[in-house]
Amino acid sequence: MKYNYNRELPTNTVLEFLRKQLPEQYELAEIVGKWIWLEFPKASNRAAVNTLYRLGFHWNQRRCVWQHPCGACAPFASHPQDPRSKYGSYFAADMNPA
Repeated sequence: MKYNYNRELPTNTVLEFLRKQLPEQYELAEIVGKWIWLEFPKASNRAAVNTLYRLGFHWNQRRCVWQHPCGACAPFASHPQDPRSKYGSYFAADMNPA
């Protein structure tokens, strides 16, 4: 399945796809460790949501963000309250404007 394959893509590859194909979502992309988080309403843009899912993003109900693990998935690891405090974070658009 393409979804599972895409979840292994590296952070820079996913960011480049967002920058070219979904520039509005790229502007929202926050890098947390190796993961990419997108904070926007779950059902706000159906076409964007479908594209994000195909790219390997999933909706995190607890944090209310779209997330992509960028190959760093550890489903049985303990999760801190806010991974940003452990791994740090920055916005992709601040580092590399579209």
